[in-house]
Amino acid sequence: MIPVYRWELLKLLAQKRTYLGLGVSMAVPLIFTFVLIFKTGGPNDIPLGRYIRETGLALPFVVLFFMSIWAFPLITSLVAGDIVAAESHNGTLKTILTRSRNRGEIYAAKVAAAFTYTAVVVLAMGSVAVTAASIEWGFNPLTSLSGTTVSAGHGLGLLAASLAIYAWPMAAIAAFGLFLSTVTRNSAAAVVGTLMWALFMQLLGVLPGTESIRPYLLATQFEAWHGFLRTPADWAPVVRALWVCALYVSIPVFAGYLVFVRRDVAGE
Repeated sequence: MIPVYRWELLKLLAQKRTYLGLGVSMAVPLIFTFVLIFKTGGPNDIPLGRYIRETGLALPFVVLFFMSIWAFPLITSLVAGDIVAAESHNGTLKTILTRSRNRGEIYAAKVAAAFTYTAVVVLAMGSVAVTAASIEWGFNPLTSLSGTTVSAGHGLGLLAASLAIYAWPMAAIAAFGLFLSTVTRNSAAAVVGTLMWALFMQLLGVLPGTESIRPYLLATQFEAWHGFLRTPADWAPVVRALWVCALYVSIPVFAGYLVFVRRDVAGE
């Protein structure tokens, strides 16, 4: 699968939407920093928002909160919703499916490429945010959600862990986008459908009467990183996010695989 995976990455590097999503993920923290420089006050009602001008380590966590609503789902769906459908539309999928590589390898490579892109945009956001904010406000110790102060080095480690667990529900959105891309064979339908599904998950989490299922909704898993920012660490949301997101990832990936391996090559 490795040669196919490398080829999928090369195809992503040749597409404008790849750089569009990556550019947005890096631009948002820069915009946040620029606005906060010229504005008094801050987002004090969200986690770590009150400490945003005390250390550059706080900004990435604040941006994680805002981008989970629509920005990251949109960025992810741009690639995941297009990765199969575009080749169906352009007529190149037939050529790929008749090559020596089997369909399972091709599908697995596309899944891995979509997940890689998702991880890269999250990492890019975090890197740009902590760099820009540290230049403006310094790379200082971080105050956790429990009110305790941790060193800058420890805070950086908490940020890395938070980005890693945050990428897991992002992978679930990518998996759903890839599923729609495989089933619909239409990039626009897959991208819009994925974004609507992600926004529906957000809406479902705030509706009254959903308290019993709220811990298992995808939107809730975007908050799992809060567990790392408590003293001592609260592992319950982290562990829950790991197995809940595993279901959100595996089900659409497997369903998309069944569709992909049964695709009629002659009809492409």
